[in-house]
Amino acid sequence: MSEQPAPSTETLAQADAQQPGETPAAAHPWADLAPEQFSLLRLAALPVDRETGPRPLRFIQLGRVERHAKDLSLLRLSLQVPGQRTHREQNLLEVWADHQRKEVRFGPDKGLSVEPANRGLGRFLLAQGIAWARQRYAHYQVEGGALPTKDNFNEAARARRDHALKAQGFAIEYSDPLQLKPFYSAARVSSLHGDWQTEKVQIIELLDAAAMLQQADQRLQEQEVKLRKLEEKLERLKREDSGLRFTITCLVAFSLFQAGLLIWIATR
Repeated sequence: MSEQPAPSTETLAQADAQQPGETPAAAHPWADLAPEQFSLLRLAALPVDRETGPRPLRFIQLGRVERHAKDLSLLRLSLQVPGQRTHREQNLLEVWADHQRKEVRFGPDKGLSVEPANRGLGRFLLAQGIAWARQRYAHYQVEGGALPTKDNFNEAARARRDHALKAQGFAIEYSDPLQLKPFYSAARVSSLHGDWQTEKVQIIELLDAAAMLQQADQRLQEQEVKLRKLEEKLERLKREDSGLRFTITCLVAFSLFQAGLLIWIATR
């Protein structure tokens, strides 16, 4: 099946620059691609954080889809958390490679936002996108840009964001003394790092996931057997307790009868 011509990254950004009254630019054919490959991620249990709260053991789904054309290539990674609904551009990373300009752009335009926060997922997504770009377009330049300002009013969130970007090889600069207008940049794709905190986020292969489920099922069956034995022992103890109570009651009644009989004989 033939691919439709893909616009450059400049075309993709034209929607934000349009004036009121103008006809909005048509959405890119790849704008709503659904994931085609899936993996399981294990988020390790971490101590409770003062800012983000409890961080228990969790499992989430990683979706992946990529497309290639003559002028443009795309990698889209998305995270799906069971029982949690997120916004359209949340838990999403896009990597666009413009082959005409020899340039790679990381998106979405509104910035990388992940939930649950402070679990290492931001660095993980960036590492996956960087590894994909380094494998194919290591000599391409990186298109820098402004970072969202919503985290600038939370010192802890801003520190986590800047640390994650710097750890992956990006440079962070602020154009104002109050550090309210951050910009990220990098020289080339080859200068970025494709590693992440594996002690926080682990990719679980299909066979490993099946082994974990089998082991959990075996442990559940073992616990059911132990519970059944404990219930049987409890029922046996209850029966013995009832028998002992009846025996004690009979002995008390007999003792009272004997005492009454002795008193009656003594008074006669």
